[in-house]
Amino acid sequence: MTKLTKHPGYWLLAALLLLSLSAGCGGRKKNDTSTLYGTAEPDKVLFDRAMEDIKKNRHTVARLTLQTLINTYPDSEYLAKAKLAIADSHYEEGGTSGLTQAVAEYKDFITFFPFLDEAAYAQYRVGMAHYRRMEKPDRDTTQARLAEVEFQTFLLKHPDHELAAEAEQRLREVQEVRAEGEFRVARYYYIKGSLRAAGARLLELVERYPLYSQADNALWMLGDSYERVERGDVAATFYSRIVREYPFSARAEEAKRKLERLGVPVPQPNPDALARFQREREFAREKPGMLRKSLGLFKSGPDVSMAARTGKPNMTPPSETVSSGQVLAGGSPGSSIVVETAPSGGAAAAAPSSGAAAKPDAPGAEPPKASPELPARAEPKSAAKKSEEEKKAEEKKKEEERKAEEKKKKEPKKPSEKKGFRKLIPW
Repeated sequence: MTKLTKHPGYWLLAALLLLSLSAGCGGRKKNDTSTLYGTAEPDKVLFDRAMEDIKKNRHTVARLTLQTLINTYPDSEYLAKAKLAIADSHYEEGGTSGLTQAVAEYKDFITFFPFLDEAAYAQYRVGMAHYRRMEKPDRDTTQARLAEVEFQTFLLKHPDHELAAEAEQRLREVQEVRAEGEFRVARYYYIKGSLRAAGARLLELVERYPLYSQADNALWMLGDSYERVERGDVAATFYSRIVREYPFSARAEEAKRKLERLGVPVPQPNPDALARFQREREFAREKPGMLRKSLGLFKSGPDVSMAARTGKPNMTPPSETVSSGQVLAGGSPGSSIVVETAPSGGAAAAAPSSGAAAKPDAPGAEPPKASPELPARAEPKSAAKKSEEEKKAEEKKKEEERKAEEKKKKEPKKPSEKKGFRKLIPW
């Protein structure tokens, strides 16, 4: 035996080393892949591995694993969860391409598994994907429009879902953005004096989005537009709505004075409107200051801080009859207003009788009366009268052209000073 083996700690050290090696081998055997595949179902192993990758933001690897699960085990109990996890992976990854792909994957899930509880969650995520891509009110409104439709679909199909309250608030915010875009355009035309263009947008705004933070100002602009064309009876309709539906508005007192001046009774505030405004006051809402507005220039998304927190959002998709039937005409060009739209209940407005339509300018005929909420048509000039004026203008123009030609013929022609020079040098 050597001196090393005779050392008293040699055998103790060898025993400890042997013990540690045996323990290490035993630990590796417990976590070995073959052992794991032998004790657990392989589809569950793939699913769990993909979930771990998603948690660590390895989305591409996770989607490949989930796709392998779907292709290899088409009858697996994790099939629906795998498809939903792929959609969630795209959603969490974000970006334009990620959110676009997430919408497609969520819709596929709803198509293949419409009766699962997760279908409601997928529908909500579709709306949120469009919500995250929503732009400012003065830019493209495609994503806001799609988000509005998807949230409305969710609330109509799943009104009692645990995400219904959150979806309802998101819908109010989307409708605030859409209404703000319409209001900015309408205000531009209103200031410019193009009441025809402003009135159509304002009327659709107040009918579709009563929860909009500037709805009272929109009603005020409509009333003022009708006053400018001496239609006080119609203007009083909009002033009355300000007092009745927006009692705490800054325009309420002015609207009351306008009604008194027009000789129209001042209505009482709506109790439901009072209760809603009282609930709105409970939410702390700060108006954006100069710093916040300046920083908002560098933000692509809209500011939804002024959106309502209470009240039922509009659940009806935009109606083509409302937007296309709002025509402002009559009187001087660009000054008077005509509104043809369906009432707020959703039914189409009754069409005028054939006699009234055939003779719009019959002497002594009265214009159709305005409904309680919408004004009547301001009768335009007749087509016959317009054609006569056009004929007179054409005749006058031809007469002026004829006189100009006769005057030109009578004037003596001046001889050309360079006639001989051009003959000598033809080029």
